[in-house]
Amino acid sequence: MNAIIPLVLDTLSSAALIFFAAVGLTLVFNVLRVLNVAHGSFYSIGAYVAASICAFIVSRHLNPYLSFVALLFSAALVAVVLGPLIESTLIRWTYGKSEAVQILITFGLFLILEDLQRMVFGVQSFYEDTPMRLMGSSSIGGVVYLNYQMFLVAMAVIVVFGLRLLIKHSRLGRLVTAVVADREMAQSIGVDTNKIFILAFSLGVFLAALGGALAVPTSGVAPGLGADTMVLAFAVAAIGGLGQIEGAALAALIVALARVLAIYFVPSLDAVAPYAAMLIVLLVRPYGLFGAITTRRI
Repeated sequence: MNAIIPLVLDTLSSAALIFFAAVGLTLVFNVLRVLNVAHGSFYSIGAYVAASICAFIVSRHLNPYLSFVALLFSAALVAVVLGPLIESTLIRWTYGKSEAVQILITFGLFLILEDLQRMVFGVQSFYEDTPMRLMGSSSIGGVVYLNYQMFLVAMAVIVVFGLRLLIKHSRLGRLVTAVVADREMAQSIGVDTNKIFILAFSLGVFLAALGGALAVPTSGVAPGLGADTMVLAFAVAAIGGLGQIEGAALAALIVALARVLAIYFVPSLDAVAPYAAMLIVLLVRPYGLFGAITTRRI
């Protein structure tokens, strides 16, 4: 039992951060049908902004609990600034294009954003653990655990149910469903599809940036985080099925479990374990756990 409890808790907390990295990617693909390779950059930008704001709060001796507000504010700021700007000036031109064109364009965006991060934030690592220290620790089954890790799990659960409520039980969700089902028909009945696409893309940016912001107190942020996140997010999206939110949640658990088991028993396979899990799943389910063969207009 003393070995199982840490394994379960480590898996859940790791899955939470992996889920944030992937759910925005799969949401954007579900609505816009765009494979956004630059998604990992939004994750790292959210982390840099959160670390900078939290460091400012600490340096000015402000109320340290403002750091929790800073994590959410950072993600919202990145989404409001970058979401509409990038969608309307670049992503919009990829609609209807082949996957190869989408990948090339968004990869170019990824390179630009990575260079901008180095120009603005430099090449030094950032680490600000104030939120994690404020939440303290608890003893679970005789094992001392950080409360912040349980906070991450709770946030991931809130996002899963929040997205389902948004999509299934709100007017915006019904409009998004209509646009996904048939964009031309939605336009013919007066739906402003451009506005829907901006909102959907900005929400995807917010989720990625939120994941990066929440990761700062536990792992910090350093150059290269965007690339690592991008690859991992695509692996999770592929396992769950592109465009499937529930699939992203389950896939995040699978990838996190594979990584934690590797760390516990075969540390040298830590980096390989998530992609080995992806390979096994795709050999059995080529379209992912929740994916399915669909018709395509050509």
